[in-house]
Amino acid sequence: MRAWCITRPGGPGVLELEELPDPQPGPEEVVVRVQAVGVNRADLLQRRGYYPAPPGFDARVPGMEYAGVVERAGHRCRLRKAGDKVMGIIGGGAYAEKLVAHERETLRVPEGLALTHAAAVPEAFLTAYRALYLEAGLAHGEWCLIRAATSGVGMAAVQLARAFGNRSIGTSRSAVRLQKLAVLGLDAGLTESDGDLPKQVAGITGGAGASVVLDLLGGGYLAENLACLRDEGTMVLVGAMAGREDHIDLGVFLNRRLKLKAMTMRSQPLERKIELARIFEQRLAPWLEMGKLKTFVDKLVPFEDAPQAHRVMEAGGHLGKIVIVMHP
Repeated sequence: MRAWCITRPGGPGVLELEELPDPQPGPEEVVVRVQAVGVNRADLLQRRGYYPAPPGFDARVPGMEYAGVVERAGHRCRLRKAGDKVMGIIGGGAYAEKLVAHERETLRVPEGLALTHAAAVPEAFLTAYRALYLEAGLAHGEWCLIRAATSGVGMAAVQLARAFGNRSIGTSRSAVRLQKLAVLGLDAGLTESDGDLPKQVAGITGGAGASVVLDLLGGGYLAENLACLRDEGTMVLVGAMAGREDHIDLGVFLNRRLKLKAMTMRSQPLERKIELARIFEQRLAPWLEMGKLKTFVDKLVPFEDAPQAHRVMEAGGHLGKIVIVMHP
């Protein structure tokens, strides 16, 4: 099979298309013929040498989000069979024509959803749902602050907040891109250059502050995020686009009884991945099939031009997912 391999840490040019052996399934695993790959910032970080693949995955082949068709199933598989359309999150190796995954961590592609768009679902919606509801415990009617709302995870979070009876405030560097999120249910949009963010959040929430801050920015924004929280609120860190270092004032946590959590999706034990897969099937898949949750794909890039997908993401300005496709 063909796969894009990281030959050394560096820019998009270090990705090279190579021939690798076809993966072989274990008794409870399936071989998926990949049709589409969602591009994530984790892929770029791995290419630069900052985010290695979890143990057990080929460190040379990036890619954590895929959609495709089951080609082979192990002899103990009962959930999936050849021909099934599946999608999912994997520790690495999605930039390839084939991959192998445990059958129970795969997700069924909802009816009516094209594989090109299915590749834009797992990481964004599972990350957003887990952060808001499983980690932070966002309750019905409460406010959440999403930074940055125009990212893939951010757009998913906006939709989930509306679907599950919450109210959302989203930030972005672009007012134009924020305006486009109104159709998804964003209640209030604030540009990063608007000024005193905690004051604005307090005004929108009637002085209470947000119950939850979902943060993809990372370093340099911690104090501001905490100031946007209500007392006993929770901040969930799911990304570090702006950097990995910051300063924590423990007195703020103690005096206001705040909570700080951090989470990743790719480096979880299999048991947790299986649990999240079932949660997706029960709580999110029906909303996608009804059209209540929508995927947004900004650009399709042919598999043969995968490095270009990284260049597009690094340039910024896209709204929605960049997807690498086998057959554009």
